Amino acid sequence: MSLVILALFFPVGLLLSLCIVLESKGGVFYRQERIGRKGKPFKLIKFRSMRPNAEREGKLTVGERDPRVTRMGTFIRKYKLDEFPQFINVLKGEMSVVGPRPEVLEYVAKYSDEQRRVLDFKPGITDLASITYFEENKLLANAVDPQQTYIEEIMPAKIRINLAYQANATVWSDLGVVWKTALRMVWKP
Repeated sequence: MSLVILALFFPVGLLLSLCIVLESKGGVFYRQERIGRKGKPFKLIKFRSMRPNAEREGKLTVGERDPRVTRMGTFIRKYKLDEFPQFINVLKGEMSVVGPRPEVLEYVAKYSDEQRRVLDFKPGITDLASITYFEENKLLANAVDPQQTYIEEIMPAKIRINLAYQANATVWSDLGVVWKTALRMVWKP
C-alpha cells in the first residue's frame, strides 16, 4: 500500500520538492530522530517546512505564524502534505500507516510507566489522536506556555486516546482512521 501511495504521490511530491528548494536553502527532506516501537530510535522523514536548523529554537511548532516556518511550509503543513515521505518509513518497517504518532526522546523521557505502554505499538503516520488534535498548533499558539500545555495536557490526552484505540484496533478500524484522516485533510470546518 505504501509503495502505491508513494507512486501516486510522486508527481505532487516532485512539484513540492521544487517549490521547497526554490524558496529556501537546505534540503527537500527533514529527518528527525523519533522513538519507535520498544523505544527504538529511528529517523522520521518529512518534507522540510522550516528554515534549516530551526529546531534549535524549539521542537514544538506554535501556531500558523511560527516565524521558523517558510511560506511553502505553511501550505504543506496546513494540508499535512509534509507527512507523505513517512511512507518511506513504512516501507522500511519503522512505522505503520496507522499507529501512535512517534515522539521525540525529550518528550518520551517524560512518560509515566503507564504512558510508556504506547511504545508497545509500531508508530504510525496517522492515528485517532492526530484527527482529534488536527489543529494542535492553534491550541499551542493560544497557550500561555506552549511547552507546558503540550507536556501536561495535549501529550497525555493523545496517549490516552492511542492506548484506548490500540486495545480494540482492527484492520477495519484502521481503514476508518485512514478515511477520517483523508477527509480531515481536504475538509476544513
